[in-house]
Amino acid sequence: MSSSDEALRQRIRQAIASQPQPTVTVLSSLLAVQDAVGWLPPEAIEEVARHTGATVNDVWAVASFYTNFRFTPPGIHTIEVCWGPTCHLLGAQAILRAVQEALGLPGEGDTPDKRFSLKLNTCLGACAQAPALLLDHHLYGRVTPEQARRLLQGLNHTAPHQEAP
Repeated sequence: MSSSDEALRQRIRQAIASQPQPTVTVLSSLLAVQDAVGWLPPEAIEEVARHTGATVNDVWAVASFYTNFRFTPPGIHTIEVCWGPTCHLLGAQAILRAVQEALGLPGEGDTPDKRFSLKLNTCLGACAQAPALLLDHHLYGRVTPEQARRLLQGLNHTAPHQEAP
């Protein structure tokens, strides 16, 4: 096992062990790992199984049931366009079209250079600020297509995790 593999496993174990709730489940552990690592590598499935006493097959069954889990590394920047009913009625489709055009993507997915990952989110819980999008875990509300394009243009000139304009 390489040192980078062990470092990844350590991050996964730390995410699982750091869950604040008293009841730790397979699902809560998978969510904790995805929040910490950004996706679920095979090592995450093994560590969750070990920690919860479930089998690897049981953990895969839970992970593969939920569409929000990623099994490949995300791009450097992640964009989630809210597709909930309120956002949909207030312009999410125009936001999505602007983001797809800016990224050159026909739908959800990763740009070929792995710089951006685009995803539709069933609800960001920000209906009062609809339409909304999430950019590198920062919520932007009442977004217009022009604002979405500007946010992405700003990221083309910033390093990961720098504040967008």
